[in-house]
Amino acid sequence: MRALLQRVSRASVTVDGAEVGAIGPGLLILICAMQGDTEAEADKLAAKIVKLRIFKDEAGKMNKSVTDIGGSALVVSQFTLAADLRGNRPGFSYAAAPEEGKRLYDHFSAKLAETLPVANGIFGADMDVSLNNDGPVTIWMDTATL
Repeated sequence: MRALLQRVSRASVTVDGAEVGAIGPGLLILICAMQGDTEAEADKLAAKIVKLRIFKDEAGKMNKSVTDIGGSALVVSQFTLAADLRGNRPGFSYAAAPEEGKRLYDHFSAKLAETLPVANGIFGADMDVSLNNDGPVTIWMDTATL
């Protein structure tokens, strides 16, 4: 699985003009299931994210996790993280099939929700994502390299 994490002071997602998910301080997580991914990868990614120390401590150092600060996560499906950029028009054949992608997206969100509050976008919808990137801090993760 691939994820793009953004440390945010706030984030929200809107579908058809209606806000469907919003958080205060925490992480906006754009997530993509790749072909061949399993629940084990989703579990591994969720476990890593909740322990990742990318929030400031009292000395201003990145030394606290999202759970340490009492933060939340906004999880948004993002199949374009699977982009194949060999040509000038990206291909997305490395992404999991939509049914499998949704299943793993839901599993990942549920796994995160065992540890912290989670809001979600709508899988496969045309979404408008708004955020205030805190830092900015943006981190790319792939279970193939964890």
